[in-house]
Amino acid sequence: MYEFKELDQHEAPIYEALQTFREMRVVPFDVPGHKHGRGNPELAAFLGEKCVGIDVNSMKPLDNLCHPVSVIRRAEDLAADAFGAAHAFLMVGGTTSSVQSMVLSTCKRGDKIILPRNVHRSVINALVLCGAVPVYVNPEIDSRLGISLGMQREQVAKAIAENPDAVAVLVNNPTYYGVCSDIKAIVKMAHEANMYCLADEAHGTHFYFGAGMPTSAMEAGADISAVSMHKSGGSLTQSSLLLIGPNVSAGHVRQIINLTQTTSGSYLLMSSLDISRRNLALRGREVFSRVVTMADYAREEINAIGGYYAFGKELVNGNSIFDFDQTKLSVHTRDIGLAGIEVYDILRDEYDIQIEFGDIGNILAYLSMGDRMQELERLVSALAEIRRRYQRDSAGLMSQEYIDPIVVLTPQEAFYAEKVSVPLEESVGRVCSEFVMCYPPGIPILAPGEKITREILDYIKYAKMKGCSMTGTEDPDIENLNVLV
Repeated sequence: MYEFKELDQHEAPIYEALQTFREMRVVPFDVPGHKHGRGNPELAAFLGEKCVGIDVNSMKPLDNLCHPVSVIRRAEDLAADAFGAAHAFLMVGGTTSSVQSMVLSTCKRGDKIILPRNVHRSVINALVLCGAVPVYVNPEIDSRLGISLGMQREQVAKAIAENPDAVAVLVNNPTYYGVCSDIKAIVKMAHEANMYCLADEAHGTHFYFGAGMPTSAMEAGADISAVSMHKSGGSLTQSSLLLIGPNVSAGHVRQIINLTQTTSGSYLLMSSLDISRRNLALRGREVFSRVVTMADYAREEINAIGGYYAFGKELVNGNSIFDFDQTKLSVHTRDIGLAGIEVYDILRDEYDIQIEFGDIGNILAYLSMGDRMQELERLVSALAEIRRRYQRDSAGLMSQEYIDPIVVLTPQEAFYAEKVSVPLEESVGRVCSEFVMCYPPGIPILAPGEKITREILDYIKYAKMKGCSMTGTEDPDIENLNVLV
């Protein structure tokens, strides 16, 4: 039986249990088959013996992620305390699994969910799985930057009034570009209508720890939040947290998680969550204060180059851009005659600088705890040189990143419907039965159940031509699309 004791954020129970396990020199007659790396010396040499030595399976001293009763349960309690949640779940399937568990915990077939259309693919994937019906609040567009913004309060209020039978409202907090909606007001509206409020905080882990940051979902009173610890929280890739508020059943959410998450939880991922939570709880405010200082400095230097626009808090309008995440270094490139993806490619191929993504008008350099000022100086210098070497007339460049969808069927109905593959040019006017997106950021250009228009098709062809990484289709070359018969 788990015994609760006073929480101390200096603890890291999974890490400590693994340290003890390592010292015990246990003889393994269980999985994984590499047996602490001995059976796969190349893997041990590549990853290191310490790493493969703790790549172990669930056992009594190390607990079980599916039904934690000891060290994992303690790590969850510490995470909940650090993030101000009623309960926290350690997730090893990425924030995709957190988002899907969040939606599946609140929605079933036929339920309506109010959400912005500029959501990550994982949200719409969850609708394919559970059969819920999306009610889209189409975001406002910044005409200069070509990017979608947050949800306006009056749009959310209108969607709630027109769909009083909806069960939940989902909010991006923030968007990939750092734009925040008024999450406190949206939570209040949702709760007054007896709806859950869900938050995709894949890019907002640091909101819980940095001084002067936008409001976090748990602080705003949201019911469930998916937090991508590996993005800005410092944990290993594919590790995440799912946070819940006091009005959600932890037992029910655990059952939903166990429908799809592995029964062989990675202790490498779980220990990284444990150690990273401790680091954030003890040093997060100091760390992210430094990150904001670096990002503000870089914005100022990039804007001084001319031609670029590194945007920030000056965009805040109190509604569709209620707040802005200052750690996000988003830069508009179209005014120098280059698409964002072209600048992305030049930075990587010619300057050995890897940024998060480039789309048709912007780039995003993702800043976090591991960045240093000298690397930012190198980025600024490279951008200045790219402008000098490659600047050209911007005429003819496409500007719009977001196109309002025409929804014909639910994602589940369209995804499982009888379909046929047709050439791109013959798909106009048909209903799409698959996803088309640039990844990153993984926001669908087309989702199952949406009508294919000439504008959307032109965008897909333009993004392909500029070199965007297109994903989601059955055809790997994206020459054909699956459409409903």
